[in-house]
Amino acid sequence: MVDNINKPERLSLESLSESFRTITVPQNASFFRKLLAFSGPGYLVAVGYMDPGNWATDLAGGAKFGYALLFVILLSNLMAVLLQHLSAKLGIATGMDLAQICKKTYSKPIGIFMWLISEVMIIACDLAEVVGSAIALNLLFHIPLVIGIIITAADVFLLLMLQKKGFRYLEALVITLIGTIAVSFILEIILSRPEIAPLLQGFVPTVSLVGNKEMLYIAIGIIGATVMPHNLFLHSSIVQTRSFNLDQRGKKEAIKFSTIDSTLALTLAFFVNAAILVVAAATFHKAGLTEVSDIGEAYKLLTPLLGTSLASIVFGLSLLASGQNSTLTGTLTGQIIMEGFLNLRIKPWIRRLITRLIAIVPALIIIIYFQDYGLGALLVFSQVVLGIALPFAVVPLVMFTNNKEKMGAFVNSFWIKFLSYFVAALLICLNVWLIYSQFVS
Repeated sequence: MVDNINKPERLSLESLSESFRTITVPQNASFFRKLLAFSGPGYLVAVGYMDPGNWATDLAGGAKFGYALLFVILLSNLMAVLLQHLSAKLGIATGMDLAQICKKTYSKPIGIFMWLISEVMIIACDLAEVVGSAIALNLLFHIPLVIGIIITAADVFLLLMLQKKGFRYLEALVITLIGTIAVSFILEIILSRPEIAPLLQGFVPTVSLVGNKEMLYIAIGIIGATVMPHNLFLHSSIVQTRSFNLDQRGKKEAIKFSTIDSTLALTLAFFVNAAILVVAAATFHKAGLTEVSDIGEAYKLLTPLLGTSLASIVFGLSLLASGQNSTLTGTLTGQIIMEGFLNLRIKPWIRRLITRLIAIVPALIIIIYFQDYGLGALLVFSQVVLGIALPFAVVPLVMFTNNKEKMGAFVNSFWIKFLSYFVAALLICLNVWLIYSQFVS
C-alpha cells in the first residue's frame, strides 16, 4: 500500500463526472420523498442479478436438481445485500468509487493486475448479455444468431441518448424493464404450478452441495451470476449521482436510504432468480428432462409441457428485457473501471464498442463452429468465471470498509466486520473447492 484516501489531494476525475451529484435530494422532505430521491441506483445494481447468465445457471440448476439449489440463491442474495450495502457506504463515505480507491491505495503493479481482473469481469458479464440478447431475438423474431449478436452492439446509441437526457431517464427505463421481467415470471409460475412442499424444502441446505461436483459447479455459477463482482464497482459510483449534504449527518442519511433502495431492489432480483429455477424444476425436472440447460431448448419445451404458447412467448420477451437491461449497466461499469483504475477518460461509445467487440468475438466463434449447441455452456461458464473473479472485488471492498483510516466514523461495526470477513472467506473457499473439483479430482 502506498497512501490513504484521507489525504487532502483528490483524484483528478469524479466518478461518472457527467452524472456526479446531478440528482437533488430534498433536505426537509418526508421519509418517503427522500427514499424516492435515493431510489434508482439499487435497481441498476439489481439488473446484474437477473441477467441472461442467471437464466442459464438457474435453468440448469432447476432442471438437473429440482428445487435443491434454492438455498444457494437465497444465500447468494443475502450476501449480495451485505456487499452492496458496503459498496454504497464506501462510495458515500469516501466520495470515491471502488476502482478509484484501489488505484490510490495499492502499488502500481497491483493496481494494473486488479484492473485486468476487473476487465475480465466485464468481458464475462458482457458475453452473457450478448449471447442472451441474441438468443431472445432468434427465438422471438427468428433473427439468425450471428446477426443478433452484431445487433447487440448498437445498444450503445440507446445509452448515449439516455445519458444526455439525464440519469433519471436511465433509471426509469431500467426499472420498467425489471418490472416486465417480474410480471413475466409471476405468469410463468402460475402456469407451471410448482409443488409447495418440495419448493420450501429447497431452501434447506443439503450436504450434496459439496459432495456432488456437478451441483457445486452450478452452485458456484449461481453465486457468480447473483453476487456480481462488477456491481461492487458500479454501486460505489452511482450512489454519488445524488446531491446530499457532505457532513456526517448527511452521509449517514444517504447510506441509510441507499441501503433501503438496494435491499428492496435485490429482494425483487431474488424473486426473479428463484422463479426461474422454480419454473425449471416444476416443468423440466418434473418431466425427467434433467439435462435442459440451454435457454433456446427451454423456450421450445415450455409450450408442450405447459400446454400454451404464451409460456414460451413470455419467457422470450423477459429474456430480451433482461439482456437489454444488462447492457446498459455494463456500459456504465466498464466506464467506471477504466476511469477509476487508469484515470483515463475516453468517449463512452468508444469504450462500449471495445467491450462489445471483445465479447462478440468468442460468441461468434462458438456459433460458427458449434452452431447453437455451445451457447448454454458458454453462458454457464461465463458465470463461473465471474464467481472465480469475485474475491478480487470482494476482498478489497471488505478491507476498505473495515479500515477506520479510510472510513472514519462510517467504519463497519463489529458484527458487519464479522459477517463481511465470513462472506469473503466463504466465497474464496467455494471457489478454491470448485477449481479443485474441476481440475484435480
